[in-house]
Amino acid sequence: MVNFARDTVDAQDPARTALVELARDGARRVWSFGDAADGAARAAGVLTARGVRRGDVVLTLIGNRPEWVLTMVACFRIGAVVLPCTEQLRPADLRSRLEAVPPRLIVADERNRETLEAAAPDAEVLWVPAAASAAAGQVLAADPAPAIDHPLLAADPAPAVDLDPGDGCLITFTSGTSGRAKPVLHGQRYLTGQAVQAKHWLGAGRDDLVWCTAASGWSKSARNVFIAPWLTGAAALLHDARFDPAERLELLVRERVTVLCMAPTEYRVISARAEIPPLPDCRGLVAAGEALNPEVIRAWEAATGVTIRDGYGQTETGQLTGVPPGGEVRPGSMGRPLPGVRAWIDDGELVVDPATVPTFFLRYLGDAGAAGDGDGPADEHGPAADGAAGGAGAGGAAGEAVGRADDDTALADRATTGEVWRTGDRVTQDDDGYLFFEGRTDDVIISAGYRIGPFEVESALVSHHAVAEAAAVAAPDPERGSVVRAVVVLRDGHEPSDDLVRELQDHVKAETAPYKYPRIVDFADELPKTSSGKVRRKALREGDDR
Repeated sequence: MVNFARDTVDAQDPARTALVELARDGARRVWSFGDAADGAARAAGVLTARGVRRGDVVLTLIGNRPEWVLTMVACFRIGAVVLPCTEQLRPADLRSRLEAVPPRLIVADERNRETLEAAAPDAEVLWVPAAASAAAGQVLAADPAPAIDHPLLAADPAPAVDLDPGDGCLITFTSGTSGRAKPVLHGQRYLTGQAVQAKHWLGAGRDDLVWCTAASGWSKSARNVFIAPWLTGAAALLHDARFDPAERLELLVRERVTVLCMAPTEYRVISARAEIPPLPDCRGLVAAGEALNPEVIRAWEAATGVTIRDGYGQTETGQLTGVPPGGEVRPGSMGRPLPGVRAWIDDGELVVDPATVPTFFLRYLGDAGAAGDGDGPADEHGPAADGAAGGAGAGGAAGEAVGRADDDTALADRATTGEVWRTGDRVTQDDDGYLFFEGRTDDVIISAGYRIGPFEVESALVSHHAVAEAAAVAAPDPERGSVVRAVVVLRDGHEPSDDLVRELQDHVKAETAPYKYPRIVDFADELPKTSSGKVRRKALREGDDR
């Protein structure tokens, strides 16, 4: 039996540093493992008091704050299934998640109240005050504890329960390619399984401070903001603010970060817009999400003496490949399969043996017909197994939709039937086994590390009164790798203009997460289509419509 909260968090030396919090208002606080363990146990007590039981879903809408970490670990502690959401989601995005996997409880930052209330959730909402961290610190530092007014800590600690490795643990959503994003259910083994990449890619140890800059709600944030560091006894840095190149560098120096995990776009933007200073404390730089330019690798190595090591993973699988600490970096390569992971190339596509991947997911939830993709340079678009749907019944407990792996083994059985996992990524391999990402076999757009399915962009565009048809594809960009390009066919009575471009961009930002908006908008009389009426996206990507 397993329990991440008990076996990893509670088991640490309570005096050692677990989190370094840099709040949005500039405040700084260090959380010990004792603080984190007690706070998570109290948060678990709060969840239990509000009716959350083993297998129930708890949705979080919190930034990179300790309250997000405490809620995650609280769910792990009592066997609830956590669904972390990024604050960039818009009401329509949130509503689709609420409908796909109805939560028993929502834990949300007050600053997201307007967005969440517009999504009209049916579940109870526990609101976390915007400036709650200082109060949380005061509560945890008190001995004996006073009457607690922090809503996430206002209960006695809840005990950790024994869990099976196949019990539900975490839900992350794919990006969506030809349909809505799909919820992916991971089991408890996902947490302990991160030890492989924590040791053989991230490379942090007990004396390290790790900064994974991914925003809460993403697959990589769930893996590497605190789970992987804590498995090896390292501390984690939480910075609750938007990306700013100069500030990022200043904090790296000031906080003496030793292991940094950023998206390739962040490395690119910093090297293009700021002077990278020496980082005498930094001994590890890693990236994942898309291929990294050789000139960017050289720029960081020249300034810091450390070479950026790339890696690759997916929402469904977790980390699959990487360059290990001290390993040779070959520009453009995402390394080799992690120890124990069996992966190979079949007809130009990377395929994986699920039985060798400790973090392989249990199943999809909700609409099995919706296509999706994950969290690597590009991700799953392989065949859906029969019976993969497990949608929540109307009015039923969220736990009924999640359950255990043995309730619906269609996808979990891949690990025993020998069925391979097709990643949907075109990859090449050199003579030494290094893998090189070439592109997607489907239409997902990878921009600044974000996976953007064209469906949601197109849906947002056609909801505008001036748009008759729209198609979204990737267009090359020197900093972001790619950006979203929209080709729009207007309704009668509307004419192309710069003002209309801006109006459509703002409309998409209002309808869906802002990072999905088309940075390029072109107008056309018609979209190139096949004889069966499907949009010829390849022609749009290659500019044949212009």
